[in-house]
Amino acid sequence: MADPLLAPLSVAASGLRAQSERMLVAAQNIANARSTGNAPGADPYRRKTISFASELDRHSGLQTVQVAGRGEDPSPFRLEYRPGHPAADRNGYVKMPNVDLLIETADLRDANRMYQANLQVVRQAREIVTMTMDLLRTNG
Repeated sequence: MADPLLAPLSVAASGLRAQSERMLVAAQNIANARSTGNAPGADPYRRKTISFASELDRHSGLQTVQVAGRGEDPSPFRLEYRPGHPAADRNGYVKMPNVDLLIETADLRDANRMYQANLQVVRQAREIVTMTMDLLRTNG
């Protein structure tokens, strides 16, 4: 059984790790939103995905969040007419990544908000632990 004063720190820490991974994936997608293949007709960068799952920490008995998996978005690539591009096919079309900057930006913003919320839990839990220790010192 987890210490009731330290349990929120463990749960929030798992949230911090998960949202950090989510921000990393979104940042990779944004950075590669225009990364094409190197040869005519070659596939470009494929959007990365991440999924989460709730997991029971057997040691503490707490439900934490963990990265359940990483994958790739199977949606089709966009085609752009760019006949002078090195990756253009014989018709002048270049396969572009299946990354939507609006979706990635929204996901990045949401992950940042969740990260900040978990960070606030850590701050509050730390403050409660400190107050409890101060109280025990003065009354002990």
